[in-house]
Parts: sequence; C-alpha cells; structure tokens
Amino acid sequence: MRARRRLTWGERLALGAPYAYLAVFFLAPFALIVKISLSRQALSIPPYEPVFDWAQGPAVWLDKARELGFDAWRALAADSLYLEAMGGSLAIAAASTLVAFLVGFPLALAIARSPERWRPLLVALAIAPFWTSFLIRIYAWIMILKDEGLLNHALMALGVIAAPLELFATRGAVVLGIVYSYLPFMILPLYAALDKQDAALREAAADLGASPFRVFLTVTLPLAMPGVFAGALLVFIPAVGEFVIPDLLGGSDMLMIGRQLWNEFFANRDWPTAAAVAIALLVLIVGPLTLYERGRVAGEGAP
Repeated sequence: MRARRRLTWGERLALGAPYAYLAVFFLAPFALIVKISLSRQALSIPPYEPVFDWAQGPAVWLDKARELGFDAWRALAADSLYLEAMGGSLAIAAASTLVAFLVGFPLALAIARSPERWRPLLVALAIAPFWTSFLIRIYAWIMILKDEGLLNHALMALGVIAAPLELFATRGAVVLGIVYSYLPFMILPLYAALDKQDAALREAAADLGASPFRVFLTVTLPLAMPGVFAGALLVFIPAVGEFVIPDLLGGSDMLMIGRQLWNEFFANRDWPTAAAVAIALLVLIVGPLTLYERGRVAGEGAP
C-alpha cells in the first residue's frame, strides 16, 4: 500500500482558501443574522437588543441561552403576510425562470449552431444589456409599459388598440423585467452545454429514422440538462429575493419577500423579524437544492 504524500504548504493554502472565503463572507455574516433574529426589537441604534455579546465568551453564552428572544420567529409563524410574500416570490420566480428558459433556449441553440467565427460576437450581443446600468434599463421599461408609454402609443397609432392597455404595475410587468434582466444568466450556461454536444449523435439519431423534433427531445435536450439546471438556478435564486424590479414595475399590492424585507429593515426598523425572514428564505431555497444535489451525486455514483 502506497504511503500518502504529505501536502505542501502551497497546496494546503490552495485547498483552504475557498473554505476561508466561505467562512469570512458567508458563515460570519450568517452568524450575525442569526444573532439579530434571536434578539429583541428596541428603540435604539442599532434597533435591537442583542442577547449575546461576542466578547463575553462561550461560558456566558450558555448562561444567557434562556434569554433568547423568539418573538421574531413567532411573528413570522403567526402572520400570514410573510407566507403570502414567500409564496408570491416563489411563483414570480418560477414563472420568470420558465419564460427565461423558453426564450433563452432557442437563442442559445442558435448561437451554438451558428458558424464558429460568429459565436463570439453573438455571445457578446447576448450579454450586451449588462453594459448598461441596471436601474436605467428598468426605468426604460417603465417608459415603455406605462399607460402613456411608448408601447401603448405605438399600438394605438397602428390601430391595434383603441384604449391604453394596463401593462404597468402588474405581475406580467415584473416577470418581463426579471426575464429581461436575468436572461443572459440563462443563455450562457445553455450555450456552454449545447456547444459541447457532439453533432455525430444527432446525425446517428437521424440516420436511425428519428424526426428533427424527436432528435431534439431524445438527444439535444437531455444532453443540455446540466445547462438547463445551471441556468434555472442562476435565474430563480436572485429572482426570489428581487426587490428593485417589483418595487419599480409592480403594483403597490404585490407581495414579494424582497420588498417585505426592505419594509422590515428600513420602514418598520424591525431588524429581528427581517433577519428571521431572511433566514427562512435561505433555508427554503438552499435546503431543497442541497437535497437535490446530494441525490444527483448519489445517483451518478450508483453502479
């Protein structure tokens, strides 16, 4: 049996750097949010009374464990407003992800099947919206979708409609804004997956009598599933917590968890409740994704 080679300091540093990054930029802020969620709201700066003080040490923390405040978590469980906001966010994010896939897949397929010399230009055009300020792009959609906006004026001038359509401040406007903003995140993973496919597989399926549609369903789409999953995650996760687009394009009655978090933090100044909502949202999104990833890895390792 071969003896294990000892890792050099450079190799240990390279292996430990990602874990150090996660500890500093994820675990430490997450621990702070957990601490705030277990505190009590107060009229102070910051607007909460912490139970734990980091300087007191673990021994004092154990003594103060009984003083933990669960008022924020009780409010989260008792008030249906947060459940409706989470449900609305998940519904909007799911619809936006589906529309982004339906729009992005043909575009990614067209880029992957185009002549190789044109692909860099087409990819650059796909991400061209990122070269403009995010807020400017959303404000542009406001000018397009409002009752007196460009779209209604154009449709009325062409005689398609007699009165302005109610496009602004609707769920459809929010979905449109999210799809427009995050569409490149769907196109790029799909293009990467489609570009790696072997054309000989499609040719073999066609030689065996499969129609072009059947080739797409049995060869192209299954081989592109890693890109579909990656693109769906890149669109769905930020869409769930989106605040700017629902605030600017959505109506005042639209409940989304991002707007609710903003209200709790800045309008109500209830930081413990806002922290509890943020943790619940994180668990709601990351939990199922972690279970899915473990199942996928276990399935790939099975004989």
